[in-house]
Amino acid sequence: MPVRRLNHAVLYIRDVARAVEFYTDVFGFKVDVEIPGRAAFLSAQETLNDHDLGLFAIGADAPGPEQGRVGLYHLAWEVGTLGELVEMLDKLNGRGALVGATNHQVSKSLYAKDPDGNEFEVMWRVPREDWPAEGEAAQPRALDLEASLDRWGPDLKTGAAAGSAT
Repeated sequence: MPVRRLNHAVLYIRDVARAVEFYTDVFGFKVDVEIPGRAAFLSAQETLNDHDLGLFAIGADAPGPEQGRVGLYHLAWEVGTLGELVEMLDKLNGRGALVGATNHQVSKSLYAKDPDGNEFEVMWRVPREDWPAEGEAAQPRALDLEASLDRWGPDLKTGAAAGSAT
């Protein structure tokens, strides 16, 4: 039986209130359930899931993620339009959370870290008809959002936002 898609993610964090503030502010998640100081379950707008992100506090002194060690590298959250990706860029820059940006040719991606050092990607899916031809190398490139906006505009919906299967 094949997997259809990722239903939700769960992160260990140091402080529930701080993590909830970050994810509700940056992603616009709503809090479904919060157990003060211990856990929270959040949902994205228009989700069909009972929650999209679980947060479990393990203490203020807990060590953070370490690059180059076995474990989760990052989660990727998809936005529906390039305009939303630009808004996310501004939000992440404003919080000092942005750590990178890449043009994967099949997606335009921002990389950032939450207050606990958990890395995540926010990406916009390029329309499938504009993906590199099969067999062509899709080498990552520097992200040029202005060029992408010139090509597709700020409001073109792709991926799940356009109603395609994910």
